Amino acid sequence: RAQAEAARLQDDVNRRAPLMASGAVGKEEFQHATAQVTAAKSTVAAAQSAVVAAQEQLAASQTQTEGTSIEQHPNVQRASARVREAYLAVQRAQLVAPLDGHVAKRGVQVGQRVQAGAPLMMLVALNDLWVDANFKESQLQSLRIGQPAELEADVYGTKVKYHGTVTGLGAGTGAAFALLPAQNATGNWIKVVQRVPVRIALDAKQVAEHPLRVGLSMEVKVDTADQSGKTLADTQRSTPVAATAVFDEQFKAADDEVAQIIAANLGRSSKAAVAAASPKVGAAGAAGTSKAPALATTLPAPRVEKHASAPAASSQPLQSPAVQ
Repeated sequence: RAQAEAARLQDDVNRRAPLMASGAVGKEEFQHATAQVTAAKSTVAAAQSAVVAAQEQLAASQTQTEGTSIEQHPNVQRASARVREAYLAVQRAQLVAPLDGHVAKRGVQVGQRVQAGAPLMMLVALNDLWVDANFKESQLQSLRIGQPAELEADVYGTKVKYHGTVTGLGAGTGAAFALLPAQNATGNWIKVVQRVPVRIALDAKQVAEHPLRVGLSMEVKVDTADQSGKTLADTQRSTPVAATAVFDEQFKAADDEVAQIIAANLGRSSKAAVAAASPKVGAAGAAGTSKAPALATTLPAPRVEKHASAPAASSQPLQSPAVQ
């Protein structure tokens, strides 16, 4: 179009040139027509430059996207990311529990406005419990990982006995990791028997039959006859302490929504259903029995301690009376 306009204006100038010599066309009119031709030629040159730039950009884009499907196209990927982000934002407007458990502590009320990242409540999973029994340092020489243990909870008395297994011994005493550790460099030193937390895993079936609570006192007896175990664990944990699939379901639902939109725009039939995850709050948690806090899962859980005090004997079980 710009070229046609430039050609028309050039024809007008060519017709006016002989007429200006005879005086039929004024000089001012001829100069005006010549200026229009010059402007049209500049417009044509700019348009040609824009066409060359667009062709180069097209070639570069074709090089980047050559052999890719529509779903993998960069523009489609960017739009998919925005849709996925918006979908997850809408889904997360409704808070869901990451695991089954009991609400042990609530820090908000109905109708209260909360900020992002503010803790709302504490969930405790009561089906995955452990005990931290504080044994004397003189009793550690007979304790080994894997030794069986028998426990009694004050809440049930001696009628109910729990069975567990020693899964680990603490790397330090409770006093060493206290908020204000004792300072014994002054010379005025009185020896105090130190205690080391020993982790004992409980039988899940017995815990289900006789539920426990976080912070209860228990009396622990460890059978030290088997000395084949190790005093310190030398293997890493192969499975996480706690895992949840709640957020995986939300991610999958967002991906299904994106796939459905792409299929609808391509004219394909899509039967992808967007599943909204709404996990319930059931029973699950972590319990500890030591004065140092004990975490059952990645969620914070109140911790308690147990003190063990009983003479050590290689042939007799070690007994750890719990004092809360």
